[in-house]
Amino acid sequence: MNRLGLYCSRCSAKLPFRYVEMKCDCGGTLLVDYDLECIGRTFKKEDLLTRYPSMWRYKDLLPVSNPDCIITLGEGWTPLVRLKTWEQKLPIGQLWLKREEQNPTGSFKSRGFSVAVSLLKESGRTKAAVPSNGNAASALAAYAGYAGIEASVFIPLDCPPLIVEECPLYGAATYLVDGFIHDAAAIIEAGKHEQGWINVGTLKEPGRVEGKKTMGLELAEQLSWKFPDVIIYPTGGGSGIIGMWKAYHELKALHWIDGPMPRFVCVQEEGCQPIVDGLAALNQAATTQAVTAIANPTGMRVPNPPDLALILSIIAESGGTAIALSKSQIAEATQTLGSQGISSSPEGSATWAGLLALCDSGWLLPSDSVVLFNTSHAMKYAKLTSSSSLPTIRTYEDYRSLNK
Repeated sequence: MNRLGLYCSRCSAKLPFRYVEMKCDCGGTLLVDYDLECIGRTFKKEDLLTRYPSMWRYKDLLPVSNPDCIITLGEGWTPLVRLKTWEQKLPIGQLWLKREEQNPTGSFKSRGFSVAVSLLKESGRTKAAVPSNGNAASALAAYAGYAGIEASVFIPLDCPPLIVEECPLYGAATYLVDGFIHDAAAIIEAGKHEQGWINVGTLKEPGRVEGKKTMGLELAEQLSWKFPDVIIYPTGGGSGIIGMWKAYHELKALHWIDGPMPRFVCVQEEGCQPIVDGLAALNQAATTQAVTAIANPTGMRVPNPPDLALILSIIAESGGTAIALSKSQIAEATQTLGSQGISSSPEGSATWAGLLALCDSGWLLPSDSVVLFNTSHAMKYAKLTSSSSLPTIRTYEDYRSLNK
């Protein structure tokens, strides 16, 4: 088995592998540890030439030990599109866009939940719950439905209705929460022992980071085992940034790739920008931030990332930055990408708006190769008002009263 156990991202402590409780005693996040020396002897880049084009082509670097437990709907190996026209217009070298909206559930969340639900299957768990701003809920619902696992999803009341309405179609018990994503998370934590839920929220289990890691592995392979200079990524809870950072350290340890790490840029929306504020303040401890100005919530609306200190350390290590964009900048970017044939969610559009802002400020260099991530498609956000009859709750006690 290539999976050794877990290691702490903060103090480097080594622990046996487990499926839940991903916090070290020091407060750091626990990540999956692999025997990379062993993997390097048996897994070569050339092996990928004959493997199926999905993220499970990297199964040697994923933590599911029983192949019969792999739950896949064909996620990964999404297109990497070069935007040559804009290379001529902008003061950068090369520009690429990774089209994560082409995953099975219409967003990058398919990757994380393919691994997370596979680990649930492997561990014999039968019930899972997630707090979500939308796309994570629909991804859990789909993958849990395929695996025969009972899913419950808790989503803020004002999240995009089309995303919310996907969840019961996949068979998930779906609840609207009068609050934010951390309020939804509190409901799950309050009831997980009584209800038998496994909380598959961000950094609550090992699989979602590992699934998101495949974005980094895939990007390196698609660029002929070269790092781009800059990755611009919409960031809420941060599992994607953490996963890609982890992937590139593993590729370096395998000697598959060399050179400086990409500079990671986290983009957020004005009104909920804890990473931007934390970086500016050089604050290495997570603090709850006020949400002030996001009328149409997105996956970037995470006031209290589960490990802000880790995200900030990755940005600092890579020489990256964080930037907040206005609602109008994001809306304009959606139109620009749409005119190029790209259906982009607000999160994906924020990467384009961030690109333009970083060009204007001179932060991006004329020689830089840049990759943007479009994490979901625009149509999930097309319906602005909900006619849903789904139950609305505030607390776990409300949940219990509905399910007596």
